[in-house]
Amino acid sequence: MRRTILRSWAIALVMMAIGTAHSSAQQLPPFYDDVQTIKKYDKIYEAPKGGIVFTGSSSIRLWSGMAKAFPQYTVLNRGVGGTRTNDITRYVDDLIVPYAPKQVVIYVGENDISDNTLNADSIFARFKTLYSTIRTKLPTVPLVYIAMKPSPSRVQFIDKVKATNQLISQFIKTEKNIAFVDIYPLMVDGKGNIKEELFRGDRLHMKPEGYALWEKALKPYLLK
Repeated sequence: MRRTILRSWAIALVMMAIGTAHSSAQQLPPFYDDVQTIKKYDKIYEAPKGGIVFTGSSSIRLWSGMAKAFPQYTVLNRGVGGTRTNDITRYVDDLIVPYAPKQVVIYVGENDISDNTLNADSIFARFKTLYSTIRTKLPTVPLVYIAMKPSPSRVQFIDKVKATNQLISQFIKTEKNIAFVDIYPLMVDGKGNIKEELFRGDRLHMKPEGYALWEKALKPYLLK
């Protein structure tokens, strides 16, 4: 009888521990594990400081040819796939600040676009929060913001993309040490139709041909 009671208590304690661990996991912010993986990697392979940090969503994360595209620069890819603007804001101290960058390149906002609860003004407000957060930490470091691209899989949101790009572009013109690189017109034809050949089968992520356009557009803005 006593053994049965003790066994019941042991099972209960294990279940409580599992429940507590599960509850703690549920409380973690989005992309926490991705960021921790990056930090663990940095402990094994020390990341260079004083280079150009690229951060943002999957269009940055999947830029596998970045170092080859910019051989004369020290570039560091710290993109996290699936992130929205608020996520990058949350992790500024993890994805940007520790590397003491001489320049930061940002591509984020496209995942916000597909949220029907957000309009151009609210996404723009998120961008301004990200910008002010970075500026608080890195007051004078030059920034580059890459305009949101026209993705075929999100063509229904294209007007929101254009409106948000315009708001961000206009704001950046009023600020110092930040540039707006407009890749949007490079990815559409003369009639404004999206160049599907630049995209993978998912019609969201780019082929090397798409990144080639970005590389050419970005180079004049990068600091050696």
